[in-house]
Amino acid sequence: MDRIAHDRLKWKCRRGLLELDLVLGRFLDGGVNAMDEAGLKRFSELLDLPDNELWDIVSGRSDMYAARLGDVVARLRAS
Repeated sequence: MDRIAHDRLKWKCRRGLLELDLVLGRFLDGGVNAMDEAGLKRFSELLDLPDNELWDIVSGRSDMYAARLGDVVARLRAS
């Protein structure tokens, strides 16, 4: 991933919920490097969700997300 793409994802990871900021920041610093281009697109798609909905998914309280995002959600939950 080039620097511009990384910076765009970093900007999308800035959220209104501190919990999300922490989880997404940690994931961006470590887990995102192992993802291919398709995985990065799915991660970006997941970041388009509203904060509360995204937090419920990341924290495991909700499984209401598209099946194609499952690998990204699993990585986020593991981080």
